[in-house]
Amino acid sequence: MKHLAFFFIIALVFTACKNDKTQTTDLQATDKIILDSGNQAGKTPDGLTLFNGDFIYYADAAVLQTKQDIYGVIANNKMTELNTMAEAFKKEATDYVTVSVRGHLKPKPENEEGWPFRIEIKEILSVSAPNPETNNVVKLESK
Repeated sequence: MKHLAFFFIIALVFTACKNDKTQTTDLQATDKIILDSGNQAGKTPDGLTLFNGDFIYYADAAVLQTKQDIYGVIANNKMTELNTMAEAFKKEATDYVTVSVRGHLKPKPENEEGWPFRIEIKEILSVSAPNPETNNVVKLESK
């Protein structure tokens, strides 16, 4: 009787662990971008990741700050294009703009300084001025 119960449990485990690849493929094809509770979504079927946050480019350094993390931005043609689009919303060179971009998340090379991960921008979705109510920048001036 114990052997029969054991084989029944083993058969139940193997049938419950069946992978249905058609269901997973259909889900990935229909749900291109699903935002989580923060500003970053998971990878899409084309391998790009969505990032929403504040972008600044100043003195040859580009940074994207999301709600969760801060990333360096790899200088390429898309980063230059994003900075050109951002200039329309800046009042000063040190202002940031709110952006939505898609790209690849890459670890920082060990011999370089900066944040642990960098973003290589592949697609620019939107650029807008930051919300003035959430702007918590402190400016120092001498009189």
